[in-house]
Amino acid sequence: MTKNKRYTVIIFVLFTQICLSQIYEVGISYGKSNFIGDVGNTSFINPKDDIFGGVLKWNRSPRHAYRISFLRSKLSGFDIHSQDPRRIERGFSFETPINEFSIGMEFNFFDYDLHDYNVLFTPYIFSGLMYTKFDEQILQNGNLINTNSSKSTFGIPMIIGLKHRFYDNIILSIEIGARYTFTDKIDGNNLNNENLSYNFGNINNNDWYMFSNFNITYTFGKKPCYCNID
Repeated sequence: MTKNKRYTVIIFVLFTQICLSQIYEVGISYGKSNFIGDVGNTSFINPKDDIFGGVLKWNRSPRHAYRISFLRSKLSGFDIHSQDPRRIERGFSFETPINEFSIGMEFNFFDYDLHDYNVLFTPYIFSGLMYTKFDEQILQNGNLINTNSSKSTFGIPMIIGLKHRFYDNIILSIEIGARYTFTDKIDGNNLNNENLSYNFGNINNNDWYMFSNFNITYTFGKKPCYCNID
């Protein structure tokens, strides 16, 4: 390869990287959570406990974005609020704080070029990998007790949402998402613990929880090459 050809290749690569420079989003989240497991209400969507957190996105193209988020909430379950007579009679209950960190990809159903101000909204889905911390529960004398001992698990978030631009750089998104965890221990079931005399509920199903929330994000970054330049 001649010297001029090498320079041409280098310039082409640099130009390509510049053309791929995208826009970023940073914002806050608020919503409600509910637990789905062996204790408490059996409804899949039953928002009750507050969620607070933040989100950061890198819009790699008008159709997809890489996203990380941190959310803090509480998960709780009360058998007395269940529609299952067996749970009501059993009367278990628990509460635990929960911290969730997730990373993954957000896919837009419509082209959503944030530099095209005629584009206002799109539905989207998000999935990836999450890491969740919670407090261990143990069963003692017929009651679930919070040990204040931190445990953790990985899981998969499955989220569907709708985003809408309200101002040039402000976007509001509303979403609901199920979280499948790789554990059955959030509610104290299926623990290998000497204080737990037996397992209860379905030990073959892992715990789930739901987040119903909205995000407000601020967009910033260079104008990408796929946009029309004024």
